Amino acid sequence: MRQCAIRSIMLSVIALAAVAGAEAAEDQKLAQTGMQFLSVVSDARATGMAGAVMTVPMQSASLFFNPGTMSVGAPAADLSASWTRWIADITHYTGSVSFTPSGGDYGTFGLSLQWVDYGEIQGTVVSATESGYTDTELLKPSAMAAGFGYAKSLSEAFSVGAQVKWVRQDLGSTNVTMPDGSPGSWDNSLDHWAVDFGTLFKTGFKSLAFGVAIRNFSFEAKYAEEEFQLPMTFTLGLSIDAMDFVEDHSTVNSVLVSVDATHYRDYYEQVFFGTEVMLLQVLALRGGYMTSSDEGGWSFGVGLRQFGIGIDYSYVPFEVFDDIQRFTLRYAY
Repeated sequence: MRQCAIRSIMLSVIALAAVAGAEAAEDQKLAQTGMQFLSVVSDARATGMAGAVMTVPMQSASLFFNPGTMSVGAPAADLSASWTRWIADITHYTGSVSFTPSGGDYGTFGLSLQWVDYGEIQGTVVSATESGYTDTELLKPSAMAAGFGYAKSLSEAFSVGAQVKWVRQDLGSTNVTMPDGSPGSWDNSLDHWAVDFGTLFKTGFKSLAFGVAIRNFSFEAKYAEEEFQLPMTFTLGLSIDAMDFVEDHSTVNSVLVSVDATHYRDYYEQVFFGTEVMLLQVLALRGGYMTSSDEGGWSFGVGLRQFGIGIDYSYVPFEVFDDIQRFTLRYAY
């Protein structure tokens, strides 16, 4: 087991280094995917750690990161709801619920929901007026995703999980001229399917864990003429509790240190560093940093846990846009 753990550590470090080294590549894969709302993280605990939670069991919220961790230490039932005040007055909401019947003998089942409120946008058309355009109706674009997931701990060391999700984006309608010359409109809404799956492996060396996850895997989607792909990501992660090397746990229960490396279909690679300090089994202090980020490199967060109820908050400072704040409420029994 010790040799297996050492090999796992070495492979993980090599993989993380390879992904991190790819950041120096000159080829920047930008604007190659659609439905970017799927890339926005709303969970306050995760964002407090800069999103470095690939190997961190998040119960039902694991469906938004690594479905393979949903069954690890899963309670009989778990619920979470998150609210994010995003840039440009956009609001993101997520919710999840999981059930673990018979103490996990049949695995863990979960449902997830993600919804975006873009607010109202004034529609316009090109015209021969002095301004060059004419106002039309108010547009109310929206986006959502709903998923069903399943995870199973095949042994004390290895867990696997997956999620199938239905994705929809509605960008309103477009005024067009029909082939016969009559006015008409084009419906800019699209339904699509995607799959997430991931694994978690406990190496056997202290609490060191290694995880892999692929998110938003799908076929190409198409609105009118242009085909595009969803923002698929491939992530490797490592985490360990630094208190494994300390004898006194009276006040500080754990100091979780986590590192994730993500390869994107449409963006250059990023490495995420996160930490969570748990005090007296009640108070959690979090911090994190992500590389190669135009905005929001650092992140901070705090959480409270008591009687199965959890409240989390995270703050991410942005330079150009408004700072991002997130709130998450959890309940487990």
